[in-house]
Amino acid sequence: MESKLIQIVEDDADLALALGIRLRANGYSVVTSQDSITAVTTAKNSTPDLIILDLGLPGGDGFVFLSRLRSLMHLALIPVIVLTARGADSEVKALQAGARAFFQKPADHDALLAAVADLLAPATPAIG
Repeated sequence: MESKLIQIVEDDADLALALGIRLRANGYSVVTSQDSITAVTTAKNSTPDLIILDLGLPGGDGFVFLSRLRSLMHLALIPVIVLTARGADSEVKALQAGARAFFQKPADHDALLAAVADLLAPATPAIG
């Protein structure tokens, strides 16, 4: 079975590296982007299965990236987890913009990995 591809959009190189190591150790493939401009190009070229997105990015914040992602038909349904230092007001805005989960830094890595697994799990058909 092919591993799921996760795109990390994070301008903190150390955090992106640490998160990438954890994800790879759990069987995922990882691509990274450090700003919102290259993040869109990376998403277009690699079509990730899930995106972990920081909101404080150079080249336009994470909301700009999320809006652009949702406007591209072949990328619009990719689940996005927001991982940011911003507070509760950004959580509401991120979820309204289409993010599927929100974590404030520093995040509990086990909870973040559980959210990744949940969002990538195959849908189970409803019975009845």
